Amino acid sequence: MKYQEAIIEDLLTAAFQDEALRDAYYEAAQEKRFKKGDLLLEQGQICRHSYILLSGAVRGFYLKDGREVTTSFCFTSDVVLSLESATRLTPSPESFEVLEDSLVEVVSMEKMARLRERFPVFEKVWTLSMEAYAIWLEERLASLQFATAKERYDQLVERYPEIVRQVQLSHIASYLGITLETLSRIRAKG
Repeated sequence: MKYQEAIIEDLLTAAFQDEALRDAYYEAAQEKRFKKGDLLLEQGQICRHSYILLSGAVRGFYLKDGREVTTSFCFTSDVVLSLESATRLTPSPESFEVLEDSLVEVVSMEKMARLRERFPVFEKVWTLSMEAYAIWLEERLASLQFATAKERYDQLVERYPEIVRQVQLSHIASYLGITLETLSRIRAKG
């Protein structure tokens, strides 16, 4: 996945040398600040925006039988959106909560579609991003099915070394599909 992220970053760096593209993007994007606890998207709403984290942290979660189940974490440079909701224009099955004060670029999905039509590089970036997301989903599914709790924790910390400082342990435990007590034992064994 790091490989695809590097390709995307290189593509965008080169693309933003084009003044017309840069102007069109910054006309479409709005920089907004969100406070810890804010929701970028609430379960049941239609996802009409893409959120690019310039700084901060966000978690995705489902509310099931009154209990929050964490499904994802997003950090600086990550894109936050409900792909199902944005693509199908259906209510989002998940919410996205800001975990620390964050600076975010917000672009409407409608404006993003126009950018993708007008500038082929945005379509290329979109395609590569969807491929990276599909790979992440496959890795997550395999991890949940085949890895031990310790292996899942180690994989998470390897991908996001700062996560234990930015995210509540209860959210990490929920993401890993384990209890907080199990997470504490794993961390104690180091």
